[in-house]
Amino acid sequence: MITVQSSPTADTRTCDFKNVSLDTLLNSSKQHIHDVQEGLRYFESLIRKAAENHDFDKLSDIEGFHRDFLTGFERTEWWDKHRQLNRHHINYEDGIRPDVNLIDVLDYIVDCVMAGMARSGTVYQLELDPDLLKRAFDNTVELLKKNVSLR
Repeated sequence: MITVQSSPTADTRTCDFKNVSLDTLLNSSKQHIHDVQEGLRYFESLIRKAAENHDFDKLSDIEGFHRDFLTGFERTEWWDKHRQLNRHHINYEDGIRPDVNLIDVLDYIVDCVMAGMARSGTVYQLELDPDLLKRAFDNTVELLKKNVSLR
């Protein structure tokens, strides 16, 4: 949980700006910068977690992966489960979580670019529904808000 201290004196919309001293503005600005850094560190931790968990089932269920792979994915038992276990398959309807967020979007982008470059040297055109991106944006805002408390 990120804790922020009330700081109404750092914004002209929330204070009588004509009566804010230089020191108060400086301290409020330092606090704001610290708060933003904490928020970004929170997202950094989520990105790190996504990186650590990426495609974990390719290793934990290598036999199932191999079984589907050998069929050119005509058999999809592992693949269907894979989309449910991993949050980054947002280009498939059944891979999109109700709480899809921008971490999932970044994971999807990195997955596709790295796979394309490593496998063929090219990356196919990535496209996502604008409504999905808006939902991911909104969910990311809500995710952060749920993890901030006001002191």
